[in-house]
Amino acid sequence: MIMEALRGVLGAPPVPQGSWEREARFVSTAALRGAAEPAAEAAERLAVRLRAVPGVRHVDVRPNGFLVIGIAAPGEIVHDILAAPLAVSPPETGPEAGSAAPWPDFPRTWDNPGFAVRYAYVRAGAVQRWARDLGVPAGGAARPELLDGPFDRAVLRVLAELPSRRDSRDPGWAAYLERLAEVYHTAVERASPIPRGDEAPAEVHTARVRMGEAVRRVLGEGLAELGVAPPGKI
Repeated sequence: MIMEALRGVLGAPPVPQGSWEREARFVSTAALRGAAEPAAEAAERLAVRLRAVPGVRHVDVRPNGFLVIGIAAPGEIVHDILAAPLAVSPPETGPEAGSAAPWPDFPRTWDNPGFAVRYAYVRAGAVQRWARDLGVPAGGAARPELLDGPFDRAVLRVLAELPSRRDSRDPGWAAYLERLAEVYHTAVERASPIPRGDEAPAEVHTARVRMGEAVRRVLGEGLAELGVAPPGKI
């Protein structure tokens, strides 16, 4: 689990940097937190430990003590999310289930970010059902390195913010869910997780369906944090 390994070395989750279109990178200020040694020395010491973490491609130490960490397979983040226990339990459904939402339930159009978030949650579940019906193999052995296209990486980039947002005093769940829903909808349209036409099921479909499971897990967690019951259907 790459994110837990990085946290174990740094003491806190690093924050994703850049777009991840070409390289998946994190930045950490862990070396600046201690007063026992100069930041530059602390950064070099941490860099040595980080380079020994499986899945870390490189670690750069900046003059200000910041650490920039490149990882080889950003798709590993999907496994991290799905392997961890649920962070929060969804609220009970009922007539007041949507009253705490930061967005209205209607109109159910793309102009309403609340619709986009709720639909992304439902859509990710539907993709799992469609994938089973079309013979896409189950995702237990999905290969994370296959999530390497620009639309896959865009989703992974937003998913990678989850650990640091959980630790933040102001996680900004509503805006975060809106961004995650946006990149997920784009990925489904532009890098389909299910075969189209005469296309045969492939390993990349398995990896993308599993990524959708992670998206659904995170959207459900964020909605629960906002006091909103995730929808069963739309």
